[in-house]
Amino acid sequence: MIKDAFVLSIKNLKHRGLRSWLTLLGIFIGVAAVVSLISLGNGLQAAVSSQFGVSSTDLLTIQASGITGYGPPGSGSVIPLTTRDLDAIKKLSSVKRAVGRDIVPGKLIFNKKAIFGYATNVPDGQDRKFVYEQINAKPVVGRLLKDGDVGKVVLGYNFYTNSVGLGKVVLPGNTVVIENKSFQVVGILDRQGSFIFDNVAYLNSNDLNQISGYGDKVDIIAVEPVDKNEINKTKNDIENLLLQRRDVKRDAENFEISTPQASLDQVNQIIGGVQIFIAIIASISIFIGAIGIVNTMTTSVLERKSDIGIMKSIGATNFQIFLQFFIESSLLGLVGGLAGALFGEVLGIVGTVGINSLVKGQLPITINIGLIISALFGSFLIGGIAGIVPAIHAAKQNPVEALRD
Repeated sequence: MIKDAFVLSIKNLKHRGLRSWLTLLGIFIGVAAVVSLISLGNGLQAAVSSQFGVSSTDLLTIQASGITGYGPPGSGSVIPLTTRDLDAIKKLSSVKRAVGRDIVPGKLIFNKKAIFGYATNVPDGQDRKFVYEQINAKPVVGRLLKDGDVGKVVLGYNFYTNSVGLGKVVLPGNTVVIENKSFQVVGILDRQGSFIFDNVAYLNSNDLNQISGYGDKVDIIAVEPVDKNEINKTKNDIENLLLQRRDVKRDAENFEISTPQASLDQVNQIIGGVQIFIAIIASISIFIGAIGIVNTMTTSVLERKSDIGIMKSIGATNFQIFLQFFIESSLLGLVGGLAGALFGEVLGIVGTVGINSLVKGQLPITINIGLIISALFGSFLIGGIAGIVPAIHAAKQNPVEALRD
């Protein structure tokens, strides 16, 4: 019985052609919007995660707040962090390692072309190994900086792909000019998938200080706790220390202490909020599509009164009549949902490719089968619910009156 009802429903939908397609439009737009939004949101979250450029979320990052202008984190602050703050933090019993990082904006010249970007320092000794581990530094060509290197520079991956605007690929052995001082390129880092780290010039601390004159200022202090399970205790120790050293009261701090994971969670919350908002907007389209199904099925009941009368006169029950119209409305929702889900996935794939192109990343292109199945089930259910009232109205038709009409 159900199989026959499905076959007859498909024939009836084909017979109504244009009206069926117009009815599907609302469901199609809504489902496509929701599916593409979720796919793009997932891709965007992965892209944001890659931009943090650190392999561990068990680190604390400290920077001065109260920024007076634009620039990299910690620069241009009212009261910057200093090497003395760094030394004091290193002495805390809950701190295993603390490393200061400087980020300097400047001009790089190569091939008679100039670009503006950022250079950062690589410290000496064991801190160098620590920094390399955290940024997962591996040379695609050449080598990494070593202790004692003077006038040497390692560049991010995008210098190797001619995508920074210099008109020519930069290779080990080439000379670049950074802030009017010449440096020999000794290596190019492998792709990080981050538009921040893939565009940075890495210098030894002494060389960076010579071109920037940073002196004892420190932009960012990265801290590794002794016990990663006690990271909050380490954070509290550092906070109490800096409150005392910088002579400020709690809740009036002029510094920030955070973890990469905490920052990532904040960004993901924002992205999630945007997803929910747009999903609500998209649901309006789905609601309008459901109203369209109700209208179409109500019209279909009125047009097919004689058919209903004939079916009842030859023995069709009220349930069979109800089932016929219920399946038709469910199929309208299902077909609209199928088209919308497929189109939404295509948009998601195109969006992921666009994100990869924008951030020079390598986000995998995946098809979310679970999302498609959920969209199909949801659209089928919406179509069925929208068709309940017209189906009940059809089932209650009096066969004599239906045949007379």
